[in-house]
Amino acid sequence: MAADKSQPRRPASKKALSAPLPTKSRKPPMSDSQSSQPTVFEIERIRRLVELMKEHDLSEIDLRESRQHIRICRGPKEAPRPASASSSPAAHAPASAPPPAATSAAAADGPNIAVIKSPMIGTFYSRPNPKAEAYVKVGDRVDTTTVVCIIEAMKVFNEIPAETRGQIVAVLVADGEAVDFEKPLFKVDISK
Repeated sequence: MAADKSQPRRPASKKALSAPLPTKSRKPPMSDSQSSQPTVFEIERIRRLVELMKEHDLSEIDLRESRQHIRICRGPKEAPRPASASSSPAAHAPASAPPPAATSAAAADGPNIAVIKSPMIGTFYSRPNPKAEAYVKVGDRVDTTTVVCIIEAMKVFNEIPAETRGQIVAVLVADGEAVDFEKPLFKVDISK
């Protein structure tokens, strides 16, 4: 009897067909505390991070390791955009010089000067479009709801309100200039 080579071979038993395929077992990252690899969530590691934050006067640490993520913040949460008179004009002067009237007013910081700061990182625009008038200029009076500028962030144009009352005495950034979070934008005399 000759074997027919056109037919495929069949397994000897059904038991061989029902055997499970070998697979790798997966464990969630935090399910096994005896894992050989350290995780970002170990208490000693977190304590060491907090010590480093104190030692180097850091307010926030954000770590990522593969699929693990930890963010540690310390210190009081600040208001999104407080007005303060503690900014020095020399430290935050723009690259292009402001008009002469603004320069003299900017040099005279006093207890009645509030600073409007950028609430985000983006591009500063003093007008709604290139052909329009500026939202505010030196000498204009503003209210808490007065829009003073636009900051473009990720293709979104955000209107920035003054959040203080008074008279604009200095514009500290040029139109189209990149601004950082908390960068001083305007000085406002709150006594007027």
